[in-house]
Amino acid sequence: MILAAGLGTRLKEKTQDRPKALVEVAGKPLLQHNIENLIKQGFDTIIVNIHHYGDQIIRFLETHDFPANIYISDERGLLMDTGGGIIQALPFFHDTQAVLVHNVDILSDLPLMEHYQQFLSSGDDAWLLTQDRNTSRKLLFNEDKLLIGWRNLNEGSYKWVNGEKKQFKELAFNGIHIFNPFIFANFQWQRYSIIDLYLLLASKYTVRAVEINPSLWFDIGKIEDFERINQAITDRLS
Repeated sequence: MILAAGLGTRLKEKTQDRPKALVEVAGKPLLQHNIENLIKQGFDTIIVNIHHYGDQIIRFLETHDFPANIYISDERGLLMDTGGGIIQALPFFHDTQAVLVHNVDILSDLPLMEHYQQFLSSGDDAWLLTQDRNTSRKLLFNEDKLLIGWRNLNEGSYKWVNGEKKQFKELAFNGIHIFNPFIFANFQWQRYSIIDLYLLLASKYTVRAVEINPSLWFDIGKIEDFERINQAITDRLS
Protein backbone atom coordinates (compact mmCIF):
# COMPACT_ATOMS: atom_id res chain seq x y z
CA MET A 1 0.00 0.00 0.00
CA ILE A 2 1.29 3.43 -0.96
CA LEU A 3 0.10 6.26 1.29
CA ALA A 4 -0.59 9.06 -1.19
CA ALA A 5 -3.46 10.93 0.47
CA GLY A 6 -1.49 13.57 2.39
CA LEU A 7 -1.93 17.28 1.82
CA GLY A 8 1.78 17.86 1.27
CA THR A 9 1.65 21.27 2.94
CA ARG A 10 5.36 21.21 3.81
CA LEU A 11 6.18 21.20 0.10
CA LYS A 12 4.34 24.54 -0.16
CA GLU A 13 4.02 25.81 -3.75
CA LYS A 14 4.79 22.39 -5.25
CA THR A 15 1.47 20.99 -3.97
CA GLN A 16 -0.77 23.98 -4.63
CA ASP A 17 -2.04 22.50 -7.90
CA ARG A 18 -1.27 18.79 -7.51
CA PRO A 19 -1.00 16.05 -4.89
CA LYS A 20 2.36 15.34 -3.29
CA ALA A 21 2.31 11.96 -5.03
CA LEU A 22 2.60 13.68 -8.42
CA VAL A 23 5.40 16.07 -7.50
CA GLU A 24 8.30 15.20 -9.79
CA VAL A 25 11.73 14.20 -8.54
CA ALA A 26 14.42 13.53 -11.13
CA GLY A 27 11.82 14.00 -13.85
CA LYS A 28 9.31 11.48 -12.53
CA PRO A 29 6.37 11.69 -10.07
CA LEU A 30 7.01 10.27 -6.62
CA LEU A 31 4.13 7.84 -7.09
CA GLN A 32 5.66 6.48 -10.28
CA HIS A 33 9.07 6.04 -8.62
CA ASN A 34 7.46 3.96 -5.88
CA ILE A 35 5.13 1.91 -8.07
CA GLU A 36 7.97 0.99 -10.42
CA ASN A 37 10.24 0.12 -7.49
CA LEU A 38 7.61 -2.13 -5.89
CA ILE A 39 6.90 -3.90 -9.18
CA LYS A 40 10.61 -4.36 -9.85
CA GLN A 41 10.96 -6.04 -6.46
CA GLY A 42 8.10 -8.46 -7.12
CA PHE A 43 4.97 -6.87 -5.67
CA ASP A 44 2.01 -7.35 -8.01
CA THR A 45 -0.90 -5.87 -6.06
CA ILE A 46 -0.76 -2.25 -4.91
CA ILE A 47 -3.30 -0.12 -3.06
CA VAL A 48 -3.00 3.67 -3.37
CA ASN A 49 -5.02 5.88 -1.05
CA ILE A 50 -6.04 9.33 -2.30
CA HIS A 51 -7.46 12.61 -0.97
CA HIS A 52 -5.78 15.90 -2.00
CA TYR A 53 -6.28 16.30 -5.78
CA GLY A 54 -7.23 12.63 -5.80
CA ASP A 55 -8.78 12.88 -9.25
CA GLN A 56 -5.34 13.67 -10.65
CA ILE A 57 -3.94 10.45 -9.20
CA ILE A 58 -6.82 8.47 -10.69
CA ARG A 59 -6.15 9.97 -14.12
CA PHE A 60 -2.43 9.32 -13.76
CA LEU A 61 -3.01 5.65 -13.00
CA GLU A 62 -5.53 5.32 -15.83
CA THR A 63 -3.01 6.67 -18.34
CA HIS A 64 -0.07 4.54 -17.21
CA ASP A 65 -0.12 0.83 -17.94
CA PHE A 66 1.75 -0.50 -14.93
CA PRO A 67 2.15 -4.32 -14.90
CA ALA A 68 0.40 -4.77 -11.55
CA ASN A 69 -3.07 -4.81 -10.05
CA ILE A 70 -3.52 -1.28 -8.69
CA TYR A 71 -6.56 -0.29 -6.63
CA ILE A 72 -7.71 3.02 -5.18
CA SER A 73 -8.71 3.53 -1.55
CA ASP A 74 -10.71 6.74 -1.88
CA GLU A 75 -10.46 9.24 1.00
CA ARG A 76 -11.61 12.28 -0.97
CA GLY A 77 -14.62 12.61 1.34
CA LEU A 78 -12.56 12.50 4.55
CA LEU A 79 -8.80 12.35 5.02
CA MET A 80 -8.18 9.42 7.35
CA ASP A 81 -4.53 10.11 8.32
CA THR A 82 -1.74 7.55 8.19
CA GLY A 83 -3.49 5.02 10.42
CA GLY A 84 -7.12 5.59 9.54
CA GLY A 85 -6.23 5.14 5.88
CA ILE A 86 -5.08 1.61 6.67
CA ILE A 87 -8.30 0.89 8.58
CA GLN A 88 -10.34 2.05 5.58
CA ALA A 89 -8.28 -0.10 3.21
CA LEU A 90 -8.64 -3.31 5.27
CA PRO A 91 -11.17 -4.88 2.83
CA PHE A 92 -8.40 -4.99 0.23
CA PHE A 93 -6.27 -7.11 2.59
CA HIS A 94 -8.73 -9.88 3.49
CA ASP A 95 -6.78 -12.64 1.70
CA THR A 96 -3.20 -11.76 2.66
CA GLN A 97 -1.02 -12.48 5.67
CA ALA A 98 1.12 -9.38 5.34
CA VAL A 99 0.90 -5.85 3.98
CA LEU A 100 3.84 -3.56 3.30
CA VAL A 101 2.98 0.14 3.64
CA HIS A 102 5.18 2.76 2.00
CA ASN A 103 4.86 6.53 2.32
CA VAL A 104 4.76 8.09 -1.15
CA ASP A 105 7.38 10.70 -0.21
CA ILE A 106 10.03 8.10 0.69
CA LEU A 107 12.55 7.02 -1.93
CA SER A 108 15.10 4.35 -1.08
CA ASP A 109 17.07 1.37 -2.36
CA LEU A 110 15.82 -0.93 0.40
CA PRO A 111 15.26 -4.61 -0.45
CA LEU A 112 11.54 -4.40 0.31
CA MET A 113 10.57 -7.87 -0.87
CA GLU A 114 13.38 -9.36 1.19
CA HIS A 115 12.05 -7.61 4.30
CA TYR A 116 8.51 -8.71 3.40
CA GLN A 117 9.50 -12.38 3.09
CA GLN A 118 11.50 -12.25 6.31
CA PHE A 119 8.51 -10.76 8.09
CA LEU A 120 6.27 -13.60 6.87
CA SER A 121 8.57 -16.17 8.47
CA SER A 122 9.22 -14.17 11.66
CA GLY A 123 6.01 -14.82 13.57
CA ASP A 124 5.85 -11.13 14.51
CA ASP A 125 2.73 -9.03 14.08
CA ALA A 126 4.33 -5.83 12.74
CA TRP A 127 7.71 -4.50 11.72
CA LEU A 128 8.63 -0.82 11.74
CA LEU A 129 11.59 -0.02 9.52
CA THR A 130 13.77 2.36 11.50
CA GLN A 131 17.10 4.12 11.39
CA ASP A 132 19.47 5.82 13.81
CA ARG A 133 19.26 9.36 12.41
CA ASN A 134 18.49 12.86 13.60
CA THR A 135 14.81 13.72 13.90
CA SER A 136 12.67 15.48 16.49
CA ARG A 137 10.41 12.46 17.01
CA LYS A 138 11.70 9.05 17.99
CA LEU A 139 10.21 5.63 18.58
CA LEU A 140 11.41 3.89 21.74
CA PHE A 141 12.28 0.19 21.87
CA ASN A 142 13.43 -2.25 24.55
CA GLU A 143 16.39 -4.64 24.33
CA ASP A 144 14.29 -7.06 22.24
CA LYS A 145 13.50 -4.25 19.78
CA LEU A 146 9.86 -4.23 20.83
CA LEU A 147 8.01 -0.93 20.71
CA ILE A 148 7.55 0.58 24.18
CA GLY A 149 7.04 4.28 23.55
CA TRP A 150 7.43 7.48 21.57
CA ARG A 151 9.25 10.71 22.28
CA ASN A 152 8.95 14.27 20.98
CA LEU A 153 12.37 15.82 21.57
CA ASN A 154 11.22 19.38 20.86
CA GLU A 155 8.41 19.25 23.39
CA GLY A 156 10.04 16.90 25.87
CA SER A 157 6.91 14.74 25.82
CA TYR A 158 6.53 10.96 25.85
CA LYS A 159 3.88 8.35 25.09
CA TRP A 160 4.30 4.93 26.68
CA VAL A 161 2.91 1.50 25.86
CA ASN A 162 2.85 0.00 29.36
CA GLY A 163 4.13 2.69 31.67
CA GLU A 164 7.32 4.73 31.71
CA LYS A 165 10.63 2.95 31.16
CA LYS A 166 14.14 4.10 32.12
CA GLN A 167 16.08 2.06 29.57
CA PHE A 168 15.29 2.23 25.86
CA LYS A 169 16.77 2.75 22.42
CA GLU A 170 15.60 5.69 20.31
CA LEU A 171 15.14 5.14 16.59
CA ALA A 172 13.59 7.17 13.79
CA PHE A 173 10.66 5.74 11.83
CA ASN A 174 11.47 5.46 8.13
CA GLY A 175 7.98 5.65 6.67
CA ILE A 176 7.79 1.94 5.79
CA HIS A 177 6.16 -0.81 7.84
CA ILE A 178 4.85 -4.34 7.45
CA PHE A 179 1.97 -5.91 9.36
CA ASN A 180 -0.46 -8.78 9.53
CA PRO A 181 -3.79 -7.04 8.82
CA PHE A 182 -5.70 -8.96 11.49
CA ILE A 183 -4.17 -6.73 14.19
CA PHE A 184 -6.22 -3.76 12.93
CA ALA A 185 -9.52 -5.62 12.68
CA ASN A 186 -11.11 -4.23 15.86
CA PHE A 187 -10.51 -0.54 15.27
CA GLN A 188 -13.42 1.70 14.33
CA TRP A 189 -13.45 3.48 10.98
CA GLN A 190 -12.05 6.92 11.86
CA ARG A 191 -8.94 9.10 11.66
CA TYR A 192 -5.85 7.73 13.37
CA SER A 193 -2.13 8.40 13.33
CA ILE A 194 -0.30 5.17 12.52
CA ILE A 195 2.12 5.78 15.39
CA ASP A 196 -0.76 6.12 17.86
CA LEU A 197 -2.24 2.88 16.53
CA TYR A 198 1.03 1.00 16.95
CA LEU A 199 1.43 2.33 20.48
CA LEU A 200 -1.99 0.88 21.26
CA LEU A 201 -1.25 -2.40 19.50
CA ALA A 202 2.17 -2.88 21.12
CA SER A 203 0.59 -3.77 24.46
CA LYS A 204 -0.93 -6.88 22.87
CA TYR A 205 1.07 -7.69 19.74
CA THR A 206 4.73 -7.96 18.77
CA VAL A 207 5.56 -4.64 17.12
CA ARG A 208 9.28 -4.79 16.43
CA ALA A 209 11.94 -2.44 15.08
CA VAL A 210 13.96 -3.50 12.08
CA GLU A 211 17.01 -1.26 11.79
CA ILE A 212 18.16 -0.43 8.30
CA ASN A 213 21.22 1.31 6.89
CA PRO A 214 20.40 1.98 3.25
CA SER A 215 22.83 3.62 0.86
CA LEU A 216 19.83 5.54 -0.51
CA TRP A 217 16.96 6.83 1.62
CA PHE A 218 15.25 10.19 1.21
CA ASP A 219 12.19 11.77 2.79
CA ILE A 220 10.89 14.30 0.26
CA GLY A 221 8.67 16.05 2.78
CA LYS A 222 10.10 19.54 3.20
CA ILE A 223 10.54 22.28 0.62
CA GLU A 224 13.86 23.24 2.25
CA ASP A 225 15.35 19.85 1.30
CA PHE A 226 13.69 19.41 -2.08
CA GLU A 227 16.30 20.76 -4.48
CA ARG A 228 19.16 18.96 -2.72
CA ILE A 229 17.29 15.65 -2.86
CA ASN A 230 16.15 16.21 -6.43
CA GLN A 231 19.72 16.80 -7.54
CA ALA A 232 21.07 13.83 -5.58
CA ILE A 233 18.57 11.44 -7.14
CA THR A 234 19.06 12.95 -10.60
CA ASP A 235 22.80 12.43 -10.28
CA ARG A 236 22.31 8.86 -9.11
CA LEU A 237 20.00 7.95 -12.00
CA SER A 238 22.03 9.70 -14.70
